[in-house]
Amino acid sequence: MKLAQEVRTGNVIMLNGNPMVVQKAEYSKSGRNAAVVKMKLKNLLSNGGTETVFRADDRLDDVILEHKDCTYSYYNDPLYVFMDEEFNQYEIEKDNMGDVLNYLIDGMEDVCQVTFYNGKAISVELPISIVREVEYTEPAVKGDTSGKVVKPARLAGTGYELSVPDFVNIGDKIEIDTRTNEFRKRV
Repeated sequence: MKLAQEVRTGNVIMLNGNPMVVQKAEYSKSGRNAAVVKMKLKNLLSNGGTETVFRADDRLDDVILEHKDCTYSYYNDPLYVFMDEEFNQYEIEKDNMGDVLNYLIDGMEDVCQVTFYNGKAISVELPISIVREVEYTEPAVKGDTSGKVVKPARLAGTGYELSVPDFVNIGDKIEIDTRTNEFRKRV
């Protein structure tokens, strides 16, 4: 059990029988009223979000989640299958994948971190940066020197589009920050 004022961003707590990850925790104490903690929470099972206010001395159940390094294996409609080093397979529903779907390709060698709650795989986290090939982008416009010029580019394998600098061409391999879905550099 943790006091509400001890809970930090990234902690997982139980709320009404649901595991909730804390996305934001803000402690405030006013002169007349009791100290409170405002929290923005995300349900790990349904991906629904909520905001609640707790008194600073409220006790909350802390949840410890298990994490394993896995690689993407294949898609089995409507489940995505991941495999660990011991060749155990874990299925994750499409609804729990989020932005990860933008970067999953067959034969992917990137190691993902799969999160488990009560022995069930509930979410996947990609490495901070990954390298993907540009399948299509418009050619650069000559004479456009207005500064930081960007254009849309489609990634091979997924069809996901993101903004890239003007110098990126079809067939280039680019590094992408998976937290922000932004171009980092050409590889």
